[in-house]
This record gives sequence, structure tokens and C-alpha cells, in this order.
Amino acid sequence: MPRIPALILSTALIALALVPARAAELLMVEQQGCHYCIEWKETLGPIYPKTPEGKYAPLRIVDIAATDTADADLKGRVVFTPTFILIEDGHEIDRLEGYPGEDFFWPLLERMLIRSTDYSAPAATN
Repeated sequence: MPRIPALILSTALIALALVPARAAELLMVEQQGCHYCIEWKETLGPIYPKTPEGKYAPLRIVDIAATDTADADLKGRVVFTPTFILIEDGHEIDRLEGYPGEDFFWPLLERMLIRSTDYSAPAATN
């Protein structure tokens, strides 16, 4: 009879080992009428999930009024929109306030991911 609890315990430990740690997530905080939010969603929004950054940190868009219920422990209040908040294990680990345009967004996001996570930028190809 004592083998059954040991079997259950070992099965549970194996199952826990197979569950991946919660991955990083990029939270985009927006507000209605925000010109830069609209610009980001129109120009980068469609391609973001296809990029290495988007695969590493999937995007979730939240209205600025809902940041208290964003299911994440934020370090501080969001003032500017858009604000891009890097979340890992439910906690804010970094943020980028504002949208500096496509040419600056990607390097800033990559730097934020490298600085704050185990993200490795893909090798550049010509």
C-alpha cells in the first residue's frame, strides 16, 4: 500500500518538471485616441507576433484604465501611452515608455529583452 503515495508523488514531481516556467510577456498599455498607440498597432502590430521578440514575449494589449487589473505586479503607475511593460512570472521587469517610431522601437525592445531576460538576439543576416 505505501507504494501508491510514492507513485503519486513521483508522478507529480515529473509533471512539475515538465511544466515550463511562465514565459515573458510584453504588455502594451494604451488609451483610446492615442495616436502613437494606433500607429504602433497599424505598423508593427501585425508583424510583432512573427518576430523573434514577439515569439519570446507575446503581446497583450491593456487599456490604461485597466492596469490595476492587468494580472501583473507593476512597479509603478503608467503615465504615458503607449507604454510597453516586460512581464515575467507576473512581475514587471522592465518598461519602455512611449513609441519612438519603428526605427528605434526594435533596438530598444531588443536591448530591454537582453538586459532583463535570458533572451538572445538572433544572428544578423545580410
